[in-house]
Amino acid sequence: MTFPEIAKLVRLPNLLIVWGTQMLTWFCLLLPLSRITGQPLFLDAANALLLSLSTVLIAAGGYVINDYFDVKIDAINRPEKSLIGKDINPKVAILLHNFCNVAGLIIAALLAYQLKSPAAFAIPFISTILLWFYSTHFKRQYVIGNVVVAILTAMSIAIFIAYEPLAQRYFSAVLLETSEGIMKLNPVWILLVYSFFAFMLTWIREIIKDMEDFKGDAEDGCVTMPIRIGLQKTILFIRILTTLTLIPVLMATAYLFMHSWWILGAYALLALTFPMIYLGINIGKSLTQKHFAYYSKYLKILMLLGIFTLILYYIIQ
Repeated sequence: MTFPEIAKLVRLPNLLIVWGTQMLTWFCLLLPLSRITGQPLFLDAANALLLSLSTVLIAAGGYVINDYFDVKIDAINRPEKSLIGKDINPKVAILLHNFCNVAGLIIAALLAYQLKSPAAFAIPFISTILLWFYSTHFKRQYVIGNVVVAILTAMSIAIFIAYEPLAQRYFSAVLLETSEGIMKLNPVWILLVYSFFAFMLTWIREIIKDMEDFKGDAEDGCVTMPIRIGLQKTILFIRILTTLTLIPVLMATAYLFMHSWWILGAYALLALTFPMIYLGINIGKSLTQKHFAYYSKYLKILMLLGIFTLILYYIIQ
């Protein structure tokens, strides 16, 4: 098994996005929280990197086990991309999955032990279990599979609250006062907004991927939303979710403009609001696999655009 094959199996680009998102969250939100409160973080640079490594390893294990149980589906939907059973021995794939999970959980457990908080370990431990049952059961069930992936994505951001006592201490305050007496928006609340945004966009994207994989899922006996209620009703549900996501984005954009944060407000309008409106309008214009594949990639780009607002927030705050 070569490095390119391993990189493809564990979705290396996706893992880099997870790592980059977590480190940006730490740098743009947790570091400012420390400066505002004048108190040190448990998640200093070294511990933040370890926590992110743990998350990336667990995610990699999830990708491997998902492909392991998806050999039949991938042979229909993506025959050119299927690796396990062709280029990679299934037993080797299981060994790689076990290594990633064990290594990721050990790192998370050591950090929780250092923090003296067994409860913090719950998120990585539960994530590992959910990834296994998602691959074996949940992804073939109506709605629950999509929601599980969305929860896991949101948890990859919210995990910083579980492992950072400072974030827990100031969780309830919307505004925080600096030592100079200046009121600042609590970075922990911004972190929660990003978790919500990640949850909703991932949920929408997972449904669109089910529409893209309609044929292979049906052959494998999956009961996804497009199979259960049909493509047209699924498109309507996507539009409802898009609207529910758009409402807080519009409110946040209006808040930014009202407080003269013109650059961030303009970015939120052009890079987030308008693209989401475009998605809601155009998602039902075609029912082809190619069309849904396009919007699956479109949503990944939209997520990256959302992540970039962290940098803008850090610059102007």
